[in-house]
Amino acid sequence: MSLFQYFKRSARYILRGIPTKYISAEIVYLTPNERLKDKKIIVTGGGRGLGAAMSAKFVSEGAIVLIAGRDTNILQKTANSIGCMYLPLDLKEPSSFNRFIDEADEMLGGADCLVNNAGISLHEPSFFEVTENSFDLQVDTNFKGTYFLTQSFIKKVLTNRRKSNVLFISSETGSTADNRPYGYTKAAINSMTQGLAKLFIKDGIRINALAPGVTASDMTGFDTKGNLYYSGNEIERIYMPEEVAEIACFLISEASGCISGQILLCNNGNTINTRWK
Repeated sequence: MSLFQYFKRSARYILRGIPTKYISAEIVYLTPNERLKDKKIIVTGGGRGLGAAMSAKFVSEGAIVLIAGRDTNILQKTANSIGCMYLPLDLKEPSSFNRFIDEADEMLGGADCLVNNAGISLHEPSFFEVTENSFDLQVDTNFKGTYFLTQSFIKKVLTNRRKSNVLFISSETGSTADNRPYGYTKAAINSMTQGLAKLFIKDGIRINALAPGVTASDMTGFDTKGNLYYSGNEIERIYMPEEVAEIACFLISEASGCISGQILLCNNGNTINTRWK
């Protein structure tokens, strides 16, 4: 069996006055090799997009996976497709988190990894179109809910003295100045990643964050089967959930055992501030 599996996905875009161009996504997959054997992983927002891609990758690497989210029908369909378990979860209801973690822990037979993927962006057109409601909804989901779910999870693994992993899905926007709540929540996630990593590393809990550039999902509005062109990314195409999932798999595997408290940007240097840009 070859070490790598490789495929190209091509799409073309036509802009007024510009000849047809072809954009290819060259994605290399590591051949599944049970890198996550015996790991028991909770993935929030696992019903679709990046969450579903990560969950499928984790299952292919030998993990036992439970996906969580608000839409039970989508969870059930995805779980049946990739071969995992599911459990409803609303990140706006912190009072339910201890119960959720207890149930997920029992279903998995001892959860040892939490992937905080669920999040929303309301894409307000400008600073002045942010409302109190839109602000609260994004902060409550992306930051407050994630904070307290992580708190419940860490309490559980500390009680059971388990070596564990927490992976936050941040965004490249967390590394830049912003004028809307989504970017603020991701900057807070980055700070939380480093603060909790420092706090719990001696307890055998590694905590990192993955910060992709614009990736195809329902939230971004890009379809992996549609036009891949996007001028806002350094490589002029959107990222595929499957390629980001490869990096997530590495970060929760034992191969990254010396990494904790890191925010790994997956955007080909898009947010590097250079004087010649």
